[in-house]
Amino acid sequence: MLIPIGYAGWLAWDAAAGGGSAEDDAKRPAASAAPAGPGSPSSARPLAGKTVVIDPGHNPRNRDHVAEIARAVQAGRGHKECDTTGTATDAGYAEAAFTLDVAHRMRALLEARGAKVALTHDADRPFGPCVDERARIGNAAHADAAVSVHADGSTVGNRGFHVILPAAVKQDGADTSAIVGPSRVLGERIADKFSGATGSRPANYIAAGSGVNVRDDLGGLNLSTVPKVFIECGNMRDPKDAAELTDAKWRQKAARGIADGITDFLAR
Repeated sequence: MLIPIGYAGWLAWDAAAGGGSAEDDAKRPAASAAPAGPGSPSSARPLAGKTVVIDPGHNPRNRDHVAEIARAVQAGRGHKECDTTGTATDAGYAEAAFTLDVAHRMRALLEARGAKVALTHDADRPFGPCVDERARIGNAAHADAAVSVHADGSTVGNRGFHVILPAAVKQDGADTSAIVGPSRVLGERIADKFSGATGSRPANYIAAGSGVNVRDDLGGLNLSTVPKVFIECGNMRDPKDAAELTDAKWRQKAARGIADGITDFLAR
């Protein structure tokens, strides 16, 4: 997630890995969106009236703007760099390409369920947005749920996913007191559905294998005023996890798992 590593060739990897099929795949109805009763419009579109913000981690062009993303911004507990390049697989498939692909697939699924969906960026800006702006975008949208999509950059042998929850933070303009509880529910729903959809196990190297980890150092969480979590979908530096993360069919499962967790949270 936060390893500043170069990743030349990510566009070629993205095309080869099957990017661009998300909308077609997403038209198939998800199990969690199945009607609860005959002819029930609300159950057919369970997220009607809900707003979801998807935050694709990093930006494919961050690597060309090292100075800009290195500048310090307020992160709720002191300052941190605006953004980072993210990590990549050993073969060069970039986290920034992965997060955008999964975000597009999520958007198609959630919109089919009736949600209004906004992305914090769509590779449509030269770098960023910075972590503080990512939080502000969700806040300004009055999102019912916000999810930041990432993949980790740990060591070989460290496998699995984990969801990051906001800690109780009240300083430097941050106050997470209203979102800690609902964010935990959101994160636990996503962890459950993600595991079921992908067959992935919670990370074996963090949070004692629980699949959920609380952090107080992420500006995107600290500055949020709406329920928000991060998900690290796997470890790009482990070859077994990397094989899954670079597989378009697996990414569709990942998107479906996250979307199902959001739906479970918002339709409760």
